[in-house]
Amino acid sequence: MPDPLRLYVDAQFASPYAMSVFVALHEKRLAFEMQRLDLAAQENRDAGFSQLSLTQRVPMLVHGDFALSESSAITEYIDEVFPGTPLYPSDVRSKARARQLQAWLRSDLMPIRQERSTEVVFYGAVGAPLSAAAQASARSLFDAVEALLPASAEHLFGEWSIADTDVALMLNRLVLNGDAVPARLAAYAARQWQRPSVQRWVALAR
Repeated sequence: MPDPLRLYVDAQFASPYAMSVFVALHEKRLAFEMQRLDLAAQENRDAGFSQLSLTQRVPMLVHGDFALSESSAITEYIDEVFPGTPLYPSDVRSKARARQLQAWLRSDLMPIRQERSTEVVFYGAVGAPLSAAAQASARSLFDAVEALLPASAEHLFGEWSIADTDVALMLNRLVLNGDAVPARLAAYAARQWQRPSVQRWVALAR
């Protein structure tokens, strides 16, 4: 029998990074157990979890006797270990660009992430008008996606990649709050949001 897979996620199903890994596992058609952690209660600090996770963060994937945290590391691991739908472009430069996007979305654009938490996306919360800093971050986001998304294309790199899911979620922090987003980018985010693997996450009971 293959080694079992277990995915640790936040109890609120609000983490964009847990969603990214969840989508990746579904795209690969992999069976996995999902375990929720209440981060507000600091269950990620409990000995059982912290001894497995180097970073004590979710998402974390356990594959047999191997435990791995940090979402982009997990999706790269899944793509290299398991057959099925590719999670990254096959072209070396496009793959590097997709990984660049993932790293950027996770390390920058902090004003958007602070002022448009994923509660906007998954719980319908509404934020106050964007600050000047968040507006500047939004312009940076729009410029990057506009530069990478070919005219009339459905995906950033020809075929779907996990970067499309991650970018769409960042855009939807704004779209679903009613903030101004270029029509082409809003349409792109809406298309990505309808992908069945994404809708499985959206449909989870919260």
